[in-house]
Amino acid sequence: MTVAFFSGKGRRIGVALGAVSAGLLVLSACDKPTPLATVTVGDSSVSSEAACYNDGKALKESEIQGCLNKKAEKSVKVAMDDKVRFGVDPEVADNGWSLFINGQQAEQEPYKRTYRSIPGSAFFASQTGETTADKTQVSIVETKGQKLTGIWHFQLTKTS
Repeated sequence: MTVAFFSGKGRRIGVALGAVSAGLLVLSACDKPTPLATVTVGDSSVSSEAACYNDGKALKESEIQGCLNKKAEKSVKVAMDDKVRFGVDPEVADNGWSLFINGQQAEQEPYKRTYRSIPGSAFFASQTGETTADKTQVSIVETKGQKLTGIWHFQLTKTS
């Protein structure tokens, strides 16, 4: 004769506890997603997680140049008369962020708001006003004081 070790209710509780434990184990193995940055031109919008991010802590000096030189995975088309809108998560804005164009810092002071708009012509004209390449890589760089804490890349492709 077989004896039940657990009643029906006890088995259900045991299965529920096992499922919760397994779920917590799976979640603990996941990386926390990085904050998002978004570029919008007209009705086209692309968002990206950071190419380099260290949970809000400063990136190692030895990694920064390599991170700035990474190629953008997200691209958006921009006409010279378009407005290019950049948006970041509030935690990025709280620290401050700057734009880098083709790996070079384009601004001296970090921006402290979640959103800004810049004319598309600014990304495809040289300092003398002549138009330049058809593609420009723009990086959003989060700063905390003098330290870089996150880098997001986007490619802007010039259209007619």
